[in-house]
Amino acid sequence: MKIAVIGTGYVGLVTAVCLAHWGHEVTCVETDTEKLSILRAGRSPIFEKGVEELMQSCAEKLAYTDDCGEACRGAQAAFICVGTPEREDGFANLKQVFAVAKQIAASARGDCVCVVKSTVPIGTNRKLERLFFSEAGKGVTIEVASNPEFLSQGTAVRDFLFGPRVVIGVESAHCGEILRSIYAGYQGQVIVTDRQTAEMIKYASNDFLALKISYINEIANLCEIVGADVETVARGMGADSRIGKNFLRAGIGYGGSCFPKDTKALHWLAKYYDYEIKTIKAAIEVNENQKIRLIKKARRYYQNLEGLSVAVLGLTFKPDTDDLRDAPSLQNIAVLLQEGADVRVWDPSGYERIKRLYPHQITCCGTIGEAIQDAHLCLILTEWEQIRNFDPAGYAQHMKRPVVIDGRNCYSPAAVQGAGIVYDSVGRPRVLPENWADQTGRVLYLPVDPRKTAPDFHTFHEA
Repeated sequence: MKIAVIGTGYVGLVTAVCLAHWGHEVTCVETDTEKLSILRAGRSPIFEKGVEELMQSCAEKLAYTDDCGEACRGAQAAFICVGTPEREDGFANLKQVFAVAKQIAASARGDCVCVVKSTVPIGTNRKLERLFFSEAGKGVTIEVASNPEFLSQGTAVRDFLFGPRVVIGVESAHCGEILRSIYAGYQGQVIVTDRQTAEMIKYASNDFLALKISYINEIANLCEIVGADVETVARGMGADSRIGKNFLRAGIGYGGSCFPKDTKALHWLAKYYDYEIKTIKAAIEVNENQKIRLIKKARRYYQNLEGLSVAVLGLTFKPDTDDLRDAPSLQNIAVLLQEGADVRVWDPSGYERIKRLYPHQITCCGTIGEAIQDAHLCLILTEWEQIRNFDPAGYAQHMKRPVVIDGRNCYSPAAVQGAGIVYDSVGRPRVLPENWADQTGRVLYLPVDPRKTAPDFHTFHEA
């Protein structure tokens, strides 16, 4: 089948290469000239495992253009895969979606299906149908199908080809058959429903996962207070098949391009209809507070951060991506700089994106050791494999004061015992050096002035 895919971000490019892998002829539309040059050279402009390999192995089935009309003329299906970023009021910005729809309407020379992959509020597909009815050429019928994506960055290709379900929202049997034909290479469960239900499945799925993350983070915070271990709690919960173990990993909150904007979008939509989903509202609030929890923990050890050398390990919202959208690192770095800390960062995905935000204010390091050298404090914000494999004793060797606050629980408490570091993670008891007497459980901190010579641990002061 001849297919046009408009937009070559995470969703669009993954969709295109996977459809080509199934034998379809796919033309990708990209208006950014730099990205288009990269695509035409057979390289991937996104950081996603398996995409470039499929681009090369399916090269005969893939074409790239900046002309939407060229791509849509003769196409039996046109996939809308453009961004729907969050507006200031929390609602999804649909400007790109409707702009592309107008181009499809103007370009189609025969009947086709517009497949909406972009995450859009419930009712958007119906509005697009009205647009096509009024603006498509004479004798041309453009049907609209909702086909939400369920791709996780880092595993997107696998999720597309082998995910647990494909959801198709259509209003006619004919449109449903075309979508089934497109997904003929998929071996999993295909759920066919109406468009509004398909749109809601997307939001309900993402927001439920966000709820699970916020819930376990709330439990983790309470575990720290009562002296319980959140990882064992999560394992006990996850053993129940009704709950499941996925998305019960405590940390410093979710980020990325989906959960933050999708929770806010559904919250906004409910309020628009004079209804409030209290659980979603709570998840949003919990996540925002959780993102800066490590800064609050840092105040156990320093009354203020001015003049401190702080290492930040991990910038992206999750490993195996270069995506900084709504990453906790952004808020933490902003606070650190505002309070006068000297910030050194390490992340293996590269620094192009962070340098756009902080061209001169932070130091980007080539290794973990370089980032933590002579640091007073280390914050771990992304669970990259390189961090997990880093010897905890290395913090004591490199840092001026080995205070490590781990927002992703990269090490087990047993692994850091005897490493000579202060290790403070999420939802688990702190691990202190052997010579740090903390019999009463009272919070301890280091002297205010970081320029002073670091005292022995047994001379730390009680708060």
